[in-house]
Amino acid sequence: MIGDCALYENGRRQHRPVPFTQVGDVAATTEGFVWIGLQQPTSEDIATLAEELSLPSLAVEDAVRAHQRPKLERYDDVLFAVLKPVRYVDHDEVLETAELALFLGPHFVVTVRHGNSDVLGQVRRELDQPDCPLVAYGPAGVLYRAADLVVDGYEAALESINVDVDDIESQVFGNDDSDHGERIYKLKREIAEFRRAAVPLSAPVQRLAAGTVPGVDKKLAEHFRDVHDHVLRTIDAIEAHDRLLSDVLQADLSRLSVRQSELALKQNEVTARQNEDMRRISAWAAIGLAPTAIAGVYGMNFDNMPELRWEYGYFGVLAVIAAFCLTLYVLFRRNGWL
Repeated sequence: MIGDCALYENGRRQHRPVPFTQVGDVAATTEGFVWIGLQQPTSEDIATLAEELSLPSLAVEDAVRAHQRPKLERYDDVLFAVLKPVRYVDHDEVLETAELALFLGPHFVVTVRHGNSDVLGQVRRELDQPDCPLVAYGPAGVLYRAADLVVDGYEAALESINVDVDDIESQVFGNDDSDHGERIYKLKREIAEFRRAAVPLSAPVQRLAAGTVPGVDKKLAEHFRDVHDHVLRTIDAIEAHDRLLSDVLQADLSRLSVRQSELALKQNEVTARQNEDMRRISAWAAIGLAPTAIAGVYGMNFDNMPELRWEYGYFGVLAVIAAFCLTLYVLFRRNGWL
């Protein structure tokens, strides 16, 4: 549950241990600050620490439950911030979102991490370097660097998403006749998740860039302005990708509709040819039925049959067969069956 607990004084990390049960006393007496890192704590896990540092109960509840929007809130002398790092898994085309909650007091930082993210680990490694300039800014330096790394992660995710968007676009408008609707919809869903992580971050960072947040060194405003500029560029890119995917999806649906119409037309042509062939076969079968029936009657070998002994009976039967077949041929020809 506890990732790390360290004291930063005189521009560097102090190597003497800070007992978790004495965090409040150390934070009250130090000129630097204490950083306590927690990983997916429960309410019971964080209760003692919240009491030691007088953390606001509503913010503690938000930090434990997670699933918060990026925000920046002030509770007396404690600043509460929520950041949402993202990571784009390219082979699965899935955006993984983590959540970081930061409590910033005059001489302490409490971070709560939910999900898979190395942002806080990287910030701590930088602060652990000798004479790290961020230490001089106190807890606000941790917030700045964490926000900066989160936004850098946004830009890295956008680069990967841009590759997939270009790939989908080239397939839809190329010679690939496959149905890309499912892939496009999936990517739009991931971009919607990306928007929920990035767009709400703009307002808190803008407040920090304006230098109007109590407890945050005004010298950090310039750094936060750079972060804010990157956030705005990220938001613009997200909106552009979403609009482009909507247009590509519409184009893909239109092409699919055209292909289906062409297939239906071809199917109708095949059906029409089959019907025509069936009519022609049926017509010839009907014509062939007449001589077969007459020949079958006169092949029954009865003694008493009409015209059986007639001298011209054979020619008469042939004439009847020919006349019957000719009549059927003319009728079928007139009706377009032959």
